[in-house]
Amino acid sequence: MTFLRTALCQLHPITGAIKQNTIRLCATLDELEATGCDLAVFGELSITGYPPEDLVFKKQFIADNLAAMQKIAEHTKACAAVVGFIDRNEETGAIYNAAALCYNGKIQGIYHKQKLPNYTVFDEKRYFTPGADATPLNLNGLAIGLSICEDIWHIEDGPCAEMARQGADVLVNVSASPFHRSKEVQRSDILVRQAKHTQLPIVYTNIVGGQDELVFDGGSLVLDATGNVVAQAEQFQEQILQVSVQVPAGSFVSRYKGAEANTLADDIARDDPQRDIWEALKLGLKSYVHDNGFSTVCLGLSGGIDSALTAVIAADALGAENVHAVLMPSRYSSDHSIGDAKTLCENIGISHTVVEIEAMHKSYENQLLKAFGTEVKGITDENLQSRIRGVTLMAFANQNGWLVITTGNKTELAVGYSTLYGDTAGAFAAIKDVWKTQVYTLAQWRNTMASGSCIPENSITKPASAELRPDQRDDQSLPPYDVLDAVLIDYVENNQTATEIIAATAADEESADMIHTVTRLVDRAEFKRRQSPLGTRVSARAFGRDRRMPVTNRY
Repeated sequence: MTFLRTALCQLHPITGAIKQNTIRLCATLDELEATGCDLAVFGELSITGYPPEDLVFKKQFIADNLAAMQKIAEHTKACAAVVGFIDRNEETGAIYNAAALCYNGKIQGIYHKQKLPNYTVFDEKRYFTPGADATPLNLNGLAIGLSICEDIWHIEDGPCAEMARQGADVLVNVSASPFHRSKEVQRSDILVRQAKHTQLPIVYTNIVGGQDELVFDGGSLVLDATGNVVAQAEQFQEQILQVSVQVPAGSFVSRYKGAEANTLADDIARDDPQRDIWEALKLGLKSYVHDNGFSTVCLGLSGGIDSALTAVIAADALGAENVHAVLMPSRYSSDHSIGDAKTLCENIGISHTVVEIEAMHKSYENQLLKAFGTEVKGITDENLQSRIRGVTLMAFANQNGWLVITTGNKTELAVGYSTLYGDTAGAFAAIKDVWKTQVYTLAQWRNTMASGSCIPENSITKPASAELRPDQRDDQSLPPYDVLDAVLIDYVENNQTATEIIAATAADEESADMIHTVTRLVDRAEFKRRQSPLGTRVSARAFGRDRRMPVTNRY
């Protein structure tokens, strides 16, 4: 036996930033060349970023990506590289999700992805033609079974099994596998099963970072031929991890002369699901803000749990100095809400400004009274306050070059408990895919961290309220959140109908009426969700790329 010194290059490619990504890849190759590394493995579509979506339909985009691939290949020396890119058949015009094996200044072989995912957040059949060749590629006498992401999820009928039959010595998979709750467990299980089935070691490199609503968690790893994890990179951060992979002895001779020890990532940190969600929310927000050329955000801070949690996520992700809170009390705001908001700002070190909206509210009421001929009241008046706050936040953003972060959660988004052009106005919804009950769990979890309790206990324990009318509480309009979220999870994430939920829960007449009411609210709010900002996906079925329902819908 001998060792293949491999570098798992777990990087954050920015979608569309072909030049910037290419410079980064070449610089990484220079660093690895000097260490005696044999093979650098980058992630899926590491030149273009993933997913490129309809950029693929731009001929110049494909041409620029191909030129970048050639430049990277020419940059390689003795250290080989596996690089994800978009390939094109010049005769047929077919486009492929591809990976190239390069060394000594040339592309030595290309693999085209065969299993194109077309479910949940994936639309690859819209863009790519599936490949058909599973022949291993040659790396100085070593047979590399190269595959891309979804390919390795198919055990018996996939290209990896065929590569093993054709004499591959090692499987190398480049991936862009987005995070959701429990995804790492699913991914690890598949890789273990694949290693045991093919009896080959696996080198798996995943990208890391946010891309719009998706977030990629890294967690790249190497398994031996029995399915044991040899080494693993961290989640939610960039890392270049060099690993010595045991391969069959033959004509291959490693360049590496150092010790062969490998390091496992800290498994303790991986046992906390709240930590994973928190890190995903942080990374999704940070990537969106920075990759779009911004550094600072603002948000409306009410003293409630949702805005408090959002503010802490933003401070953790961007640094407290880059987060500005705007407190916008009205005639209905309680003293403790203003106090809780100020306490939070002090606890996490973010700046804040107080903008009283009473004068603006009265001005609107007076002008609308003239137009309507009657008093502004009810839902019209409640939404008016929310929209005044939205306008105010956008003014802060425009004046200072900031982004507005909205604070609504998944439960509110589901049932339409939000105001268009009010609390939905903004660039990014940090907790868009977090149910209300989970908001409380995350807040309590964050308060146990080593940095100390930061969210005021009153923000967690007081009854939830929009404070848009006297003595308003959420439970006057909605079922208790534990009951509501259970129904919503079945309807939205588990894709059940109201009838199925009623049958499964053996609901009595009152509960059945509630379930029908809730599901109707979800359907009626579809038009709001279509106009709401993006937000980080942390569940297996989020609003957005996952769940695409017709707005006009009578089913």
